[in-house]
Amino acid sequence: MLFGFRVPSFPAEPQMVSVERSALRTAQPLQSGRWNPLTPGTRNPEPETRNPELETRQPAFALAPRAQAVNNELHSMKLLRQILAVSGAAFLLAGSLPAADNSLTDAERRQGWLLLFDGRTTNGWMNSDRTPPRTPVINGELSPYKAGHYMLVHTQQWTDFVLSLDFKISKGCNSGVFVRTQSLTPRPGRDVGFNGLEIAIDDTPGAGFHDTGAVYDLVKPLRNAMRPVGDWNHMEISCISNRVDVVLNGDAVTRADLDQFVEPSRRPDGSAHKFDEAFKDHPRRGYIGLQDHGSPCWFKNIKLKPLP
Repeated sequence: MLFGFRVPSFPAEPQMVSVERSALRTAQPLQSGRWNPLTPGTRNPEPETRNPELETRQPAFALAPRAQAVNNELHSMKLLRQILAVSGAAFLLAGSLPAADNSLTDAERRQGWLLLFDGRTTNGWMNSDRTPPRTPVINGELSPYKAGHYMLVHTQQWTDFVLSLDFKISKGCNSGVFVRTQSLTPRPGRDVGFNGLEIAIDDTPGAGFHDTGAVYDLVKPLRNAMRPVGDWNHMEISCISNRVDVVLNGDAVTRADLDQFVEPSRRPDGSAHKFDEAFKDHPRRGYIGLQDHGSPCWFKNIKLKPLP
C-alpha cells in the first residue's frame, strides 16, 4: 500500500531526511513543495544523515514571533477581564460585608447604631465607682478584669435599646453583662450588682439560673449556646419596656417579662431568688456594665442601637 506526504520548502533543504527515525523511508530523494511517495522499508544500518540547522529549526506549526506576541496579548486581556469581573463583584458585595472589628458599617450607621468601644482606648468607660479603668486595651479588646471595681460601665445611661457585642472567656470564668444598672451607689450591705439586671456569662455547661444567657437568678435560658473557652461569642440583648431578650450566637435563648416579677425575692412561679426587689418596679433606665468577677474575659464590637 502506498501513501504520500509533502515536505514544506526550506532554503538549503537536504536531499535525504529521516521520518521520526522509524522504519518508514522514502524510496527516492524528497522534492520540496511536491507530494512524495512513502513506502515501507528497513532501517538503514548506516548512520543517518543529520542536519543540525534543521533540527534546531522551529516546527512548521509554531507561531511566528509576531503571531505569538498577539496570542500573548489576547491571553493577558482575557485574564484582565476575569480580574475586573471578580473585582467588580467584590465591590458590589462590599456593602454587605461585616465591618472590621470595633467599627460600624455604613448600613449600621444608617440604622442608628452607635459604637460604644473604639477598640483603642477606654474612652466612654469608667469603673462602677466612677474611677478610670486600670486595665489597658490590648489587641482591640476591652477587659473588666482587674480594671478597679465591680464592673466597667459605659458613661451614658440608656432606656430602650439593642446591645450587640462579642465576648471571650478564660477557663473557669464567671462574668456577666449588666443592663439598667441604677444607681451606681450600692445599697448598704449589697454590691452594685444588686442595682441592675445581669446577663450571665460563665464557663459552665448547663442551662440554669446561673449559666450563660440567663437573666441571672431570675430566668433560665432555653439552652446553653456558648462556644468553647477561648472562642468568640456574639450576644445581643434587647431591653424594651418590661421585656429583656437574649440572643446568643444567633440562638434566641432567654426572654424575661419584668412585669411578672411582682414580689421581692420571688419568681412568677413562686420560687425564690436572691434579690429583695420586685422587678416590675425596677428602673427602666440605667447603665450598661461588664462584670469583673475575678477571671479574665474580653469584649469587643460593643454596639448599641437606641430604640424610641
